[in-house]
Amino acid sequence: MAFCELHFWSAALEKQEAMNVIIPDGDGPFPVLYLLHGLSDDYTIWQRRTSIERHVGGLPLIVVMPDGGRSFFCNISDGARYEDHIVRDVVDVVDRTFKTRRSAKSRAIAGLSMGGYGAVMLALRHPDVFSVAASHSGALFFGHGDLEDEDKNDYVNKLVRLLPRGKYDCFKLAARLKKKGKMPALRLDCGTQDFLIEHNRGFHAYLNKISVPHVYEEFPGLHEWAYWDEHIRQTLDFVMTKFQKV
Repeated sequence: MAFCELHFWSAALEKQEAMNVIIPDGDGPFPVLYLLHGLSDDYTIWQRRTSIERHVGGLPLIVVMPDGGRSFFCNISDGARYEDHIVRDVVDVVDRTFKTRRSAKSRAIAGLSMGGYGAVMLALRHPDVFSVAASHSGALFFGHGDLEDEDKNDYVNKLVRLLPRGKYDCFKLAARLKKKGKMPALRLDCGTQDFLIEHNRGFHAYLNKISVPHVYEEFPGLHEWAYWDEHIRQTLDFVMTKFQKV
C-alpha cells in the first residue's frame, strides 16, 4: 500500500489544489472511494485524525481525500465551483494518474458532516459518476427548507442564500432521481448525541416515505472524530460489498 499527496491544477477553481490518495498493492484496476471532509477541515484531516490507512489495509480500493473548502461541495454563484472541482477535475486527475475502474459502478463517495451532505448530494446529482454514497453525521438539511435556519450558523445561512433555490436540496434531488429510476446505493449513520441527529432522522424518514432503499443506522456518539474513526469501517464494508457485485 502507498500514500501520496497529489498537487494538480483545478480548472473549475482556476487554482492549484491538492488531495491525499491511498493506493493498494497490486496491478489494478481498482474501484475508488472519494472521502470528503467537514466544514472546519481540509483534505489532510482524514489521514491525521483517523486510522483510515490502517482500516483500508488489504482492501483492493483506492481512497481519495480531496479538498472542498467551506463550500458544501456546491457551485457558488459568482464564486468557487467545488461541485465541478470534485466531479470533473478530481475524478479526471485520479483516473488519469492511477489504475482505476473508470465507471460509476466502481466509484463511491462518502464524508462526514458537511462532507456527508456533499457525498449524498453529489451522488444524487451525478449518478453517472458515483453509484454508492455514504454519510456520517451528515448536514443533510443544508439547502432544504427556509433560507434562514436558527440551527445553522451565520456563515451557512449566507452560503445558502448564494445558491439557486432547491438545486442542492437532497430531499428534492432524491425525489427527482427516484422518478428516473437511477438511485445510488445509500448508507447513512449518525451518533445519538450528535447535534445533527434530528436532521439525519428527518432525511431517513423522507427516504422511507418516497420508498428509496437505503441503510440507516444510529450509534452512541457525538459529532467527533472518535465516532467517525469507528464507523468509517461500516462504510468501507458497505462500499466493498457493492463493488463486489459489479
